[in-house]
Amino acid sequence: MKGQNSLWTKVLIKDACESIIDCVNKTAPAIEKPTQYKMIRTTNVKAGWVNLSAVKFVNEDVYKKWTRRGKPRKGDVILTREAPLGEVGMLRSNDTVFLGQRLVQYRADPEKLDNRFLLYSFQGDFLQGQIKSLGSGATVEHMRVPDAEKLILLLPPLLTQHKIGAILSAYDDLIENNSRRIKILEEMAQALYREWFVKFRYPGHGKVKMVESELGMVPEGWGVKKLSTLVDTQYGYTESASEDEIGPKYVRGMDINKTSYIQWDTVPFCPINDINHTKYKLKIGDLIVIRMADPGKVGIIEKDIDAVFASYLIRLNIKSTRISPYFLFYFLLSDQYQSYVTGASTGTTRKSASAGVITDIYMIVPTDNILIQFEKQISTIRHLLNNLLENNSNLCRTRNLLVPKLISGKIDVSNIEIEMGEKYT
Repeated sequence: MKGQNSLWTKVLIKDACESIIDCVNKTAPAIEKPTQYKMIRTTNVKAGWVNLSAVKFVNEDVYKKWTRRGKPRKGDVILTREAPLGEVGMLRSNDTVFLGQRLVQYRADPEKLDNRFLLYSFQGDFLQGQIKSLGSGATVEHMRVPDAEKLILLLPPLLTQHKIGAILSAYDDLIENNSRRIKILEEMAQALYREWFVKFRYPGHGKVKMVESELGMVPEGWGVKKLSTLVDTQYGYTESASEDEIGPKYVRGMDINKTSYIQWDTVPFCPINDINHTKYKLKIGDLIVIRMADPGKVGIIEKDIDAVFASYLIRLNIKSTRISPYFLFYFLLSDQYQSYVTGASTGTTRKSASAGVITDIYMIVPTDNILIQFEKQISTIRHLLNNLLENNSNLCRTRNLLVPKLISGKIDVSNIEIEMGEKYT
């Protein structure tokens, strides 16, 4: 390899690992009630992380049965071998977990292999090329379990591995810290909405009496309006998404259904003519609501970006001064609204809700003074949240540029003094 240090060698992955464990090749019976026993699925493994916030749970007996071959632990690297093929993540906590279908667990031998270096190697072209070449299947690309042990690693001396792992994991540590702060800010914003507009503990509430309304007791001077009288609705644009930058960003349901913010770096593009571009172009303050598959999930546009929205979404254009974008956004996120949409949606296998259903609900409307105060406080929280998102995007881009250069030896770290830090073991 051009520019490659002569001390780097090719090593069979099984010779550099303490163990390689594949999953049990059938679905574990999950239960609805959360337990300490969590099942890692392919959807939990992405871009270097194992996300345990959306896992399935099992009982103790199932956990014991499914971990006879070995129990994952902090520092293990998890690879998806099907649907999708080649995603990788590191287990960064001591949670009680086990492998679901289509996963392989690698545990580095610390005398030969830095587990962080292994993680980043899986993200590079050298290993990804091997994984893709081993993939087979006419409809779903997959790698056979025996092939998981046949991968070849390109390894520098162990000290160099430690340095490379420390450099790249420093970026991930910053990203993880920012992500925790983002989560806290999300919780703060939703708690503020509940305090003011569910529990009615807003500034000055002690001086305002409660009166009867269509929705029960509300503060005097507040109103109750049907959402359909406060907004106009518009269905989205029908087109195929593309990873190529062939037009504006194309916001879909999957871009808004997991968090209260949009990660624009992951949103694809779409072709569109000038007339439709103008018709469907998103602007700051727009609310978009999913109408099919996951009806009621909502996103808000907080960035001036060239983007349009997909046909499974409905745009809500506020036409009344009685409500503001963030107030409406947090109402749509509330348990009251989400429970309403769940109950009003139709379809047995794939739920859906029309624009009429989406807006056919009464909501409390506060006084202008309270609305202005709420919008000001929420805007401050969301500004901090979006700054952290932008910071994370920049960190990810920098790390992604460094990964291929460091794990191939194109950047020499042998003479650099680096604080090694924790190796997630």
